[in-house]
Amino acid sequence: MRSRSHTIRTRRTVKAAAALLAGALALSLTACGDDDKSSGGDSSPTQDSGSTLTLPKLNGTTLEVAAVWTGPEQANFKKVLAEFEKRTGAKVTFVPAQDPIINFLGSKIAGGQPPDVAMLPQPGAIQQAVDKKWAKPLGAEAKAELAKNYAQGWQDLGTVDGTQYAVYYKAANKSLVWYNAKVFENAGASEPTTWDELLATAQTVYDSGVTPFSIPGADGWPLTDWFENVYLSQAGPEKYDQLAKHEIKWTDPSVKEALTTLAQIWGKKDYVAGGADGALQTQFPNAVTQTFTGGDQPKAAMVYEGDFVQVNIAQTEAKVGTDAKVFPFPKVGDTAPVVSGGDAAVILEDSPGAQALATFLASPDAAEIQAKLGGYLSPNKNADPAAYPNEVQRTIAEALVGAGDDFRFDMSDQAPQAFGGTPGKGMWKDLQDFLKNPTDVAGIQRKLESDAAAAYGN
Repeated sequence: MRSRSHTIRTRRTVKAAAALLAGALALSLTACGDDDKSSGGDSSPTQDSGSTLTLPKLNGTTLEVAAVWTGPEQANFKKVLAEFEKRTGAKVTFVPAQDPIINFLGSKIAGGQPPDVAMLPQPGAIQQAVDKKWAKPLGAEAKAELAKNYAQGWQDLGTVDGTQYAVYYKAANKSLVWYNAKVFENAGASEPTTWDELLATAQTVYDSGVTPFSIPGADGWPLTDWFENVYLSQAGPEKYDQLAKHEIKWTDPSVKEALTTLAQIWGKKDYVAGGADGALQTQFPNAVTQTFTGGDQPKAAMVYEGDFVQVNIAQTEAKVGTDAKVFPFPKVGDTAPVVSGGDAAVILEDSPGAQALATFLASPDAAEIQAKLGGYLSPNKNADPAAYPNEVQRTIAEALVGAGDDFRFDMSDQAPQAFGGTPGKGMWKDLQDFLKNPTDVAGIQRKLESDAAAAYGN
């Protein structure tokens, strides 16, 4: 895969964004496939009352949208699609996809039944869709909506070789640690701001009789997020960018330092719910729910992951802001990390309907519908913060938007999908192996480098 021509602009530093997030959280928590599916419709525009967004009439048009989302995330997105149907007269079907989504789309396209729009979770996947000539450029209306509502960095992430292909509809702040407030209270533990303080907090929680961390090792992607936060804070943004593009090797001393730091938690079996073996059998949703069930004796006190953890907390009786609280990922080096992820809408079957849906997803209207449902974060700077259902989510969203271009996108999501986004392979599998044996730093470095070199082709 060739290098992306639009590396996200981070002209200043992540320090301001991290400080904003830390301050905002502190304040908030003290406060609280048919042939006719691309047929065009009537060109008479429709405009929802109270909205400035104009969409075409699309009666008789059917569309398919593919994404890997499941459970509440899928259900909430379907409500956004239902609003698009209401405004345009189109009929939209959600197509459940599997990871890696590029492979799923390849089989659909080979079978002559591509979805009209796909929600791609990695910039690398967008690049692949362009390279394979699957992706279609966005039209004037969608680009205008993007320009009006998004910071340049988010626009750039959806651009390949100067052409806009994607709308980043959903974002994630992946630099958060969620904790069981009752466990912290019983243990006399406080929110840490540095890695050393995190280790001290973990020991305090352990001494109180509760395992400190719940780690979803059965899913490789949360493990990459752990590494990325440690690496960004410890090695710095310049090194982070170099490693993300494989301009430095995974055998670099900076990677050794980050893995050694991670092993301070991953290598202490009493700090991980179920030990390494248990963690490797724990999927992400269960890692969250086991942290917020069990009364005073949950299986773990803390779970690291992004703002979307709230969707899974909602499956328990815990309330965000009271029972379930959150602090920014502690700084390992000079500054706390700000790592983001996201899902982007890419058109595969060009039509008036597909272009209208991309335009809608780039608007504040679509963002505010899903924001109200929780477990969602939008990079749309014109989405009303009041749409978010609680103060915690609101301040996380405001911090992300307020960061402008000052963040780093998830490293594994920038990589070729064979290395950064495939279950059982590449970075996902290598870090699962490291969780199982955190003493073999050099061995995992060599495996990461071998897999990266093969995927990047250098």
